Amino acid sequence: MNDFKKIRGGVYLVIDPAWELSFTLPRLEQALKAGISTVQIWDHWLPDTSKKGYIEAITALAHEYEVPVFINNHWELLKNSSLDGVHFDAPPHQLSVIQKELVRPFLKGITCGNDLSTVHWATKHGFDYVSFCSMFPTSATDSCEIVQPSTVMQARATTPLPIFVAGGISLDNIASLLPCGIDGVALISGIMKSDDPFTITVQFKNHFLNHESNPHS
Repeated sequence: MNDFKKIRGGVYLVIDPAWELSFTLPRLEQALKAGISTVQIWDHWLPDTSKKGYIEAITALAHEYEVPVFINNHWELLKNSSLDGVHFDAPPHQLSVIQKELVRPFLKGITCGNDLSTVHWATKHGFDYVSFCSMFPTSATDSCEIVQPSTVMQARATTPLPIFVAGGISLDNIASLLPCGIDGVALISGIMKSDDPFTITVQFKNHFLNHESNPHS
């Protein structure tokens, strides 16, 4: 597996495939230029969308910047595409079967809540990261429970995996989560609906760069 296909942290961008590519691609490129680390295509497909066409357009652009692309839940879409991994919303019942069917290596991430058993499961099964959702109330993550910062801190003490946080996170509140030991933040509209995706991405990214250089601040 290429070195860039290792999840370390930083800014993780989630793309809504209900958005037209004419809207998405220019904003994605600005975020890529600013240094996002990971891209995920969310499980929110419109009935008439060409999944293969959409996926290939996103992966082609992201791979120019050596950024891996995940698909949300639909692992079968890795079979005939350039996708690098799958993000599960919950532990799949037959992970070993999925791995056998896909044949090739792939990255794995998963959403976690206040129940740390998912973190333990992901660590045991060689996942590449975990993501906690939702840290704050938001309409985009209304299917997620509100996660307590103390839960994230407990996870940090029990797993070496990179930890992302998502849900209602802004430049005004991200600093409050850094002491939890997080490695990155997953964003949707915070970047994609910004008037300046490049600058917003840099500002979020700098929070993690500054925290790394001043871990006790």
